[in-house]
Amino acid sequence: EEPIRGGRRPRSERRPRAHQANALARQMPWRRLINPYRPYEIVSADELEAIHLASLEILERIGIVVQSARARELCRRAGCEIMADDLRVRFERGLVLAAVAKAPSSFEMTARNPARDITIGGNALVFTPVSSAPNCSDIVGGRRPGTTRDYGDLLKLSHSCNILHMLAGYPVEPIDIPVPVRHLEAMRMMITLTDKVPRIYSHSVQRVRDALELVRLSHGVSADEFTRAHRCLTIINTNSPLQLDTPMVEGIIEMAEHNQPVVVTPFTLAGAMAPVTLAGALAQQNAEALSALAIAQFARAGAPVVYGAFTTAVNMRSGAPTFGTPEYAKAQVISGQLARRYRLPYRSSGIATSNIPDAQSIYESMMSTWSTIASGVNLLHHGAGWLEGGLTASFEKLILDVEALQMFASFLTPERIDRETLAVDAIAAVGPGGHFFASPHTLARYETAFYDPLVSDWRNYETWRLDGALDATQRAHRIAMQAIAEYEQPPIDPARAEAMDSFVAKRSGEGGAPVN
Repeated sequence: EEPIRGGRRPRSERRPRAHQANALARQMPWRRLINPYRPYEIVSADELEAIHLASLEILERIGIVVQSARARELCRRAGCEIMADDLRVRFERGLVLAAVAKAPSSFEMTARNPARDITIGGNALVFTPVSSAPNCSDIVGGRRPGTTRDYGDLLKLSHSCNILHMLAGYPVEPIDIPVPVRHLEAMRMMITLTDKVPRIYSHSVQRVRDALELVRLSHGVSADEFTRAHRCLTIINTNSPLQLDTPMVEGIIEMAEHNQPVVVTPFTLAGAMAPVTLAGALAQQNAEALSALAIAQFARAGAPVVYGAFTTAVNMRSGAPTFGTPEYAKAQVISGQLARRYRLPYRSSGIATSNIPDAQSIYESMMSTWSTIASGVNLLHHGAGWLEGGLTASFEKLILDVEALQMFASFLTPERIDRETLAVDAIAAVGPGGHFFASPHTLARYETAFYDPLVSDWRNYETWRLDGALDATQRAHRIAMQAIAEYEQPPIDPARAEAMDSFVAKRSGEGGAPVN
């Protein structure tokens, strides 16, 4: 039976689906996640130190191109050497390590709704949905460029899923909003359609300042009060190899000056923008990350930062990036080791190369997500909805990934081992050859004893076939559409909403932010 987006089949054509009714009502409750397990390590301490030392050699011997004159001057005042081409900055190792050591190993983030506050660092684990995709898709509407409606629907869906702790950008780019004012309209929608911690984009100084002001207005605080808490974050990508472009590096400075977290994530593609060897790609990633992390500290000592990793391989036949591969998994685990070496929070991603929400998309996402969680990641970006190497945000894939993330959350819940759970008395009462279905021990616990799935259908074949024989992607579509239809907007103080509306109107009337 073909799913219907945004509508319903005639009653005579519908079969009862009690097991799918109010599916999100069965989801796990919102909670802060803690990873209680020891992080996985796949290189020795000596091997990790070799990567570290190679990175410092790159910073001292080759340097990093810093395209912003403002940022280069900041580096010069901090003690860095500006090289003869007036663009490249040489970072002395002691200076870099001393700067990075000033950053906190963990920090709190304050959401508009205090119940949605989160911790980044330590053994805390935060999941986010996909962000920054130019396209979106669902199995009825197909693949298409993102629109304001799609953007809003994905925000509503992300808000409704408890396992997604914050919004790490636009789930899909609303390309029908003119670029000069897109950041204003899209940021206002993100803040009002959700009450989770938002991410802002560092596409220009003016866009950063506008977004920061909208976040401030949504919290109803003064400019001075705003900087006393961490209320939003940005993600910075280096321009590999060995470059920091103007919007990114100036975004670092603006965010640090306002005491808002910066996630530094080099996009090092082994074999294309980085050496083909994983060790070489990681040495370059680490050098680029350390330079940007140091600049944040040059701007404001103690500014919150996150060590991000995105090293992966390319398809050597086509040159396209590949995600969810063994190489990606190994790179993320080693990157986690590097982040812990510098005592910094760690960001990675749960991503896939597949073009549609099929089996390939699931095993690639599970490969990347499992490895990053095992690596001790604190911020799992793109955790739900990513397709086509990040070019598409999928409604069905978001729900399928939410199921997987809930399963990981259940796995991360430690088992209680005591006399009661060991159940020796229950085993004695049942005795040899009996069964535990009617045991008082079972009856007291059966409703919460095991993980309750969101998408998975655990019924037998005959019952599944009579109920429409829907596969997991079709079931995920129904859940997504139902969640959007039943979405309830979180409350916001009317005065704060009005202040945001006035600001957007004022800045839009001024032309917004010019296109770079």
